[in-house]
Amino acid sequence: MLLAIDIGNSNIVFGVYKDNIWQNTWRVITSIQKNAVDYEVILRNYFLEAGLKISEIHQVVLSSVVPPLTEALRQTVIHFCDQEPILVNAEVYPALKIGINNPHEIGADLVANAIAAVHRFPNNHCIVVDFGTALTFTTVSKHREILGVAITLGLQTAVRALSQNTAKLPEVPLELPHSPIGKNTTHAIQAGVLLGYVGAVPFILQQIENELGEKCKVIATGGLSSVLTPLQNCFDQIDMLLTLDGLRIIGESVNRK
Repeated sequence: MLLAIDIGNSNIVFGVYKDNIWQNTWRVITSIQKNAVDYEVILRNYFLEAGLKISEIHQVVLSSVVPPLTEALRQTVIHFCDQEPILVNAEVYPALKIGINNPHEIGADLVANAIAAVHRFPNNHCIVVDFGTALTFTTVSKHREILGVAITLGLQTAVRALSQNTAKLPEVPLELPHSPIGKNTTHAIQAGVLLGYVGAVPFILQQIENELGEKCKVIATGGLSSVLTPLQNCFDQIDMLLTLDGLRIIGESVNRK
């Protein structure tokens, strides 16, 4: 049984992989106020409720884009199952080249996404669109190299920025409006932000494909990947667990060494 942990800016996702499927996944709000003991209690409760045995964990893979929590969750794992987790970084998976100026700048989650993508579409250029706190476009060549990344505000981040930086604009639900012409403040923000992303995502994908001179396989992931339903035809796959699957592949590659 493999335990994967993905520490993101908004959420921490835990996943248990057993018998060739993700048996259980859990998502908690990321909080740097919580310590290793707090997260261990959370994890123990999840295992207890799911009827899982901690003793069956043979490997733990951990990715993090929140440095203050990396060591805390590492300590959580050590106390939880007496194992040292594999920490994802630019060097952890040699079969994937990272063709950017400073490979250590790239987020561990984007590395995991890229690894999962090249395993699903080994003979194609791939673009992973991750709808998280940031909206990211990770381009991976068919030669297993991360060519680069485009980053903009995530949906929730954009809506929250409007609310926090203006006097009269509220934080609104992430729901597509029926019209681009908002009749009230909520609908106006939804029209501007969500429909704006509906237009922006295909444009960025097209620009990447134009530069590569070739069609790409496109995979969407992230907690908000299902919100923008008009974009579904842009994606070859939508997989909320893509990052966890990349962590699994990293774990399996370490086992083979």
